[in-house]
Amino acid sequence: MTRLRPRIDAAARRARLGRRHLLAPAHRAATAEQVTDALLGLHATDAATVFLSACARLAVPDPGAVERALYEDVTLVRMQAMRRTLFAVGTALAPVVGASTARAIAAKERRDLTRWVMTEVGWDERRLAEVEERTLAALAARGEATAATLAEDVPDLRTTVVVSPGKSYQATVAVSSRILRCLAAEGRIRRSRPRGNWTSSLFRWAPGTALTELPDLPPADAQAELARRWLAAYGPATAADLKWWTGWTLTDTRRALATVGAVEVDLAEGAGYALPDDLEPVPAAEPWAALLPALDPTAMGWKSRDWYLDPAHAPQLFDRSGNIGPTVWWNGRIIGGWAQRPDGEIVWRLLTDGGGTSLPERSRELGGGEAAAAVAVEAARLADWVGDVRVTPRFRTPLERELTAQRGA
Repeated sequence: MTRLRPRIDAAARRARLGRRHLLAPAHRAATAEQVTDALLGLHATDAATVFLSACARLAVPDPGAVERALYEDVTLVRMQAMRRTLFAVGTALAPVVGASTARAIAAKERRDLTRWVMTEVGWDERRLAEVEERTLAALAARGEATAATLAEDVPDLRTTVVVSPGKSYQATVAVSSRILRCLAAEGRIRRSRPRGNWTSSLFRWAPGTALTELPDLPPADAQAELARRWLAAYGPATAADLKWWTGWTLTDTRRALATVGAVEVDLAEGAGYALPDDLEPVPAAEPWAALLPALDPTAMGWKSRDWYLDPAHAPQLFDRSGNIGPTVWWNGRIIGGWAQRPDGEIVWRLLTDGGGTSLPERSRELGGGEAAAAVAVEAARLADWVGDVRVTPRFRTPLERELTAQRGA
């Protein structure tokens, strides 16, 4: 007799989000470290995302607490990891992320940098190594420094290269940016407190802990542990979702799922996987709304998103490279987008009524009903803790651009 796979529908998956992603008010966290551990990591390509994602899930939003975790306590560390994306991860998970993904990425960064300086800059490996050693020595002497300051100590860092000359996308690339990125990927340096406020990406650099100094985990064991934790936070989901999120090969993905004993289940998009103890229905949290930033881990947690995002709304909420902008959520669905205008006002537009029904154009700006009222509360909460800071996403999307424009402009 053929054994039927357990069926887990979209509503059951959405019910998990309010609790596991700390979005329902009763399930918000006390610390930035708790938020990061719950989500496995916070996207850090855009500096503001780390703060906006964390504070959206904190019972008491406090960007200062996130700064302390990143720059004073160093209980959160930035790592180039899954999909070669920059994440802020907790120190307890760092060895798992390092062995499962970051070390392989760092090795590729090293190969790419070596090839680039040899072909584009004209340096050999010996000169590259000498420049890096002088850079590390200068940083150790200063304790903390920007790229520009390091270039004062190591003039070779000022070298620039014109890439794609004569093309419309011609650009001048500084050797310092490529070298520092590689050293950071290897964990030999780390991003420290930026110049400016918490939205700034003008980071100072500080000596870091090399990936080779993290606890030595076999890559396959680390991949299995990361898959287990990902299923606990983002499951049930498909193998394609896990493969996309991690950037692993299909072989590595399947092996990790088998190692953790993941159970096959039926999802709306086909065969999926869940942990053996995650097959029963999860009670939905109380009704909740959330304003999540561009590149938030919840919005970017899966390759297949139809169960929480109407495909018709994707062109308004994503840029051309697949980066999602600021989103408005209601009970596990994306129902709209938001933005901060230059005068500081938080504005939003609901694209559905909260139950999945598209709103007519005239009623989209404010929406109506319980969902709109809850969104207004969250918008006020966001405006209160953001204060005088202005946030512009690094990757602009059509709806965010439209909402940002001043009325009457």
